[in-house]
Amino acid sequence: MAKLVRSRTNRKLAGILGGLSEVVGIDAKMLRILFLVLMFLTAFMPFMLLYVLMIFILPNEQDV
Repeated sequence: MAKLVRSRTNRKLAGILGGLSEVVGIDAKMLRILFLVLMFLTAFMPFMLLYVLMIFILPNEQDV
């Protein structure tokens, strides 16, 4: 099982969705679109808060 880390190569902001796409096996672009749609539908707060928390919780790919 792959460990969830922040991607160093597949990143737009912090690499969280790129790392998640590698673990789940979904294309990173599709995961980013899904994240944005869900973020707009929920008025930003839960998904934006989760993203910011994951920036501080998840290690970078090379740090593991």
